[in-house]
Amino acid sequence: MKAQKQPEPTNVADDHGEQLERIIQHAIEVIENSKTQVFTIYESFIKELALLEEELERVLREVEETIPIVNRLEWEFRLARVKLTEVSRDFVQYNEEDIKAAYEKATRIQLDLMVYREKEQYLRSRRDELQKRIRMLERSIERAESVVSQLNVVSEYLSGDLSNVSRILETVKSRQLLGLKIIMAQEEERKRVAREIHDGPAQTLANLVLKTEIAERFLEMDDIENLRAELADLRTQLRSGLEEIRKIIFLLRPMALDDLGLTPTLRKYVQDFEERTRIKASFEATGKERRLPGAMEVALFRLAQEALNNVQRHARATFVSLKLNFTDTEVQMTIEDNGVGFRMNERNPRERAKLQSRFGLMGMRERVELLQGTLQIDSAPGQGTTIRITLPLREGFGKE
Repeated sequence: MKAQKQPEPTNVADDHGEQLERIIQHAIEVIENSKTQVFTIYESFIKELALLEEELERVLREVEETIPIVNRLEWEFRLARVKLTEVSRDFVQYNEEDIKAAYEKATRIQLDLMVYREKEQYLRSRRDELQKRIRMLERSIERAESVVSQLNVVSEYLSGDLSNVSRILETVKSRQLLGLKIIMAQEEERKRVAREIHDGPAQTLANLVLKTEIAERFLEMDDIENLRAELADLRTQLRSGLEEIRKIIFLLRPMALDDLGLTPTLRKYVQDFEERTRIKASFEATGKERRLPGAMEVALFRLAQEALNNVQRHARATFVSLKLNFTDTEVQMTIEDNGVGFRMNERNPRERAKLQSRFGLMGMRERVELLQGTLQIDSAPGQGTTIRITLPLREGFGKE
């Protein structure tokens, strides 16, 4: 009897390898398609951002043009009312036609003033709306860039050698995201400073130019009383503008930080915070005070600044304390408030990320980690918030 031929055995491992390869190839295709879609959305965001920035620039120009007109019309309307009162009382020198002309002039200027005031109000409202939309778009662009970067990492991981994963993650994800964050932070700071200068000192200077013109006219009219009033108002606005400029300079880089060190600068900042916000604030420094490296002093000051800004914007607190403690091996900073607090153990990852972004906690944590320190946050609804920051001191820090 002839032996029956046995079927050749199949290589199960090869089949599984082919299936895995097909799955990976399909995943790569999906990722590439997703990258294309995200990039399309990203490009639309960029175009919309450019249009909004162009419109914002136009609105800002119109605001700058409208404010002097409103101020001039207010001055002209004040003079027209004075003139109307004068001709209405003196029936000997002025007749009915003079009174009618003065009344019509005052009415015309008043109508123009109302129109330009409404225009200024609309432009300011539109400016605020555009700035808000631009900030939202910038955040969306940043998220899109982050998603594309992460998709690149996954794509490289799936299509490359597993031994290169660490290198890919470091070079593509970590470095690129860190670079993007640094660039975005710089741009945000530039925009914030530009807004503060435009809305503060720039507007004050524009008003001052008009005030000097009004003073010149009063001088030509030999109206000493009104001239004195204008000069007094001019002096007040100059002081206010100087104070705004000093505030912007201080927020950019407190000169006291270089001259006096961290402790006096924080003490002064806490005092100014209490005066500005009407929130009771205290400062206490313990241990052997010393000068720290410049980068560390700046980092601690910015962390305190961010924490106190959170208290002002979100905590609804009536009291906040800032404590600084120096030891031989580390410096500790504690910020504690009696505000509404928030839920620390949020389970929803999206809500947790939104919460951290809202309070700037991720940025604070990154600052601390760059200095190889630790940041601990304790908070609960209705129980206030406590932030503890500890930075290590290498041997030789703070010594003469």
